[in-house]
Amino acid sequence: MQLRKVKTSPVELFAVAENFAIFQDIVVELDDEFEDGAWDTLGFAEARKLFASGVDDVLETVIVAVDENDEARLTEISSLIGTIKAQNLPVVLLVKDLTPTAMHTLLRSGADDFLPYPAPEGALAECLEKMRHKAMLQGSPAPVKRRRKGSVYAVYGVAGGVGATTFATNLAYELALAVKKNERRVCLLDFNFQYGSVSTYLDLPRLEAIYELISDTQAVDDSALATALTSFKKRMAVLTAPMDALPYDIVTPEDVKHLLELAQASYDFVVVDMPQALTHWTENVLSISDTFFVLMETDMRSAQNMLRFLRTLRAEDLPVEKLEVVLNRAPGFTEMSGRNRVKRMAESLGVEFRIQLPDGGKAVVAACDQGSPLAEQAKGNALRKEIKRVAASVLETVESQQAAIA
Repeated sequence: MQLRKVKTSPVELFAVAENFAIFQDIVVELDDEFEDGAWDTLGFAEARKLFASGVDDVLETVIVAVDENDEARLTEISSLIGTIKAQNLPVVLLVKDLTPTAMHTLLRSGADDFLPYPAPEGALAECLEKMRHKAMLQGSPAPVKRRRKGSVYAVYGVAGGVGATTFATNLAYELALAVKKNERRVCLLDFNFQYGSVSTYLDLPRLEAIYELISDTQAVDDSALATALTSFKKRMAVLTAPMDALPYDIVTPEDVKHLLELAQASYDFVVVDMPQALTHWTENVLSISDTFFVLMETDMRSAQNMLRFLRTLRAEDLPVEKLEVVLNRAPGFTEMSGRNRVKRMAESLGVEFRIQLPDGGKAVVAACDQGSPLAEQAKGNALRKEIKRVAASVLETVESQQAAIA
């Protein structure tokens, strides 16, 4: 079997199969996970030769694809898996119509995990993310200790439909794009346990592991967190809302603090999409956040809810200075009556609209419905450009703080 000739960057994954054409349905998922052709195929003979001589450090995972026609060569395949494992590489089996005995033999030879073919939607991404996190933990002598000091950015909408989830999702993705070359990591957490829509906006599956995570949070470690996270285009990790609507008190303030600390330990930027309802753990997220973005519009519903929200925070003596009020669908510079309305609203609320997001129009709705960030679906959209500017400002602030500490 010849190598695929589409790769334009170092190979990060090899798919090893005697007849890869049988497994063609997985090509699209691999292309989504490894952009710029950063994966390739090998036959069994090519793989034995390559892994016996050593591989580049950039290679992170090997998929060994086996079907019923390969059962006569289990000894050979088991030996190949052992050779790959000798290079300290994780091996994932992709199996099609294999007998339980054959599966048992290959797993005993050292394979780390397996996927049935055809694999369920999202299973490949989940498996690869688990392999990456496992490799990260094995490379750390004390995985329970903090490896990073992630910054937390919560996003809260004072009313339904003001665009909080759209802003959170696209802000996280813009941060991920901005830091992709300097090994910084981004995580997006959907804390709307009842009707969170981050999974819809990014076309990601809702995993069963998420319920297990939030139902016994204090027993969760960073490995369990990694299992519940889903990788989006290999750019950022995402914790989606659970499959079923759950009460907000399923987690305690201590649980939320523990989850955020785990995320901070593994990721440099943690974006949290908050529910509209004020919960008994909202205060914890506000206290931990570096910035608490609060979205509103120019309508009276948003203004009244914002006033209630500010009064609640001040009555509880909470850090109002962490708030960054964001005006979504703000009027343009030529809309003088709208600009005057914004000015009067800011004065009556006692806030400053330093971030004013333009109306992105139908392109925003289309991107959300198709499960794609604006950077992928509508790069030139005015809203996308403004969110990109916000992400750049966040990065600049973090780098300035780090430089001051150094």
